[in-house]
Amino acid sequence: MADSKRQNAGGKAVVTPNMAPSNLLSLESALVGVIGARIRLQTTHPSLANIEGTLFTACPLTNLVAVAVLTSPTTPPVHHILPISSIQNFTLISTPPASNSFASPPSTTPAIASVQTAALRARADAAVARLKEAASRKNKAVGKEAQDLFDGLSRTLPTRWDGNNIVVMDSVVVSAPYRGEDCRAGTGVLPQALSRVRKVVDNERKRVADRERKVVVPAVPAIPAVHTGPRKGG
Repeated sequence: MADSKRQNAGGKAVVTPNMAPSNLLSLESALVGVIGARIRLQTTHPSLANIEGTLFTACPLTNLVAVAVLTSPTTPPVHHILPISSIQNFTLISTPPASNSFASPPSTTPAIASVQTAALRARADAAVARLKEAASRKNKAVGKEAQDLFDGLSRTLPTRWDGNNIVVMDSVVVSAPYRGEDCRAGTGVLPQALSRVRKVVDNERKRVADRERKVVVPAVPAIPAVHTGPRKGG
């Protein structure tokens, strides 16, 4: 066996593993075999050089161990998670209970819920899709007036950018300077659809212009004149 074992003065087994990559599996197997036992670890972890507690679990997939340390009789244990590669040696203080009661934590120990990775991945994908859609609606190559017109049209009609052109309902293209007369329809588009888009474009342009005119510019207070010459009448 790659691990070296010896007996200390108290008769407790001390395992000092060789941390070469080829022996990592042997250490994992040893830890898996004593889940629920009370152990003492010496590690290379900067804040947990020595830790003593109950081995809660040893995961061969993630190469991590969790040690439950009881800090008070009235509070649940604190679980410390460490990489197996950080363990220099461990001491088996007591063997696991015959009933393996630690495998089923008492009611005072909060249950560790399983993580639904599929649901988290779906939420992340949906958030990324929303960000991409919002980014696709902003065109840095056009001016503020064109962007405001696009935003106004997109509130009522399906709208997207095609270069600097605004495409409405995938059938009508609005080119700069983005007036009703700058709308042109694709092949097979009914005249009524083109007329509707032209009307919406002109109305939205008028609405944008009205908003610009309603912007109140703060008045600059007048600076009182300062008289530096002699006053009349002495």
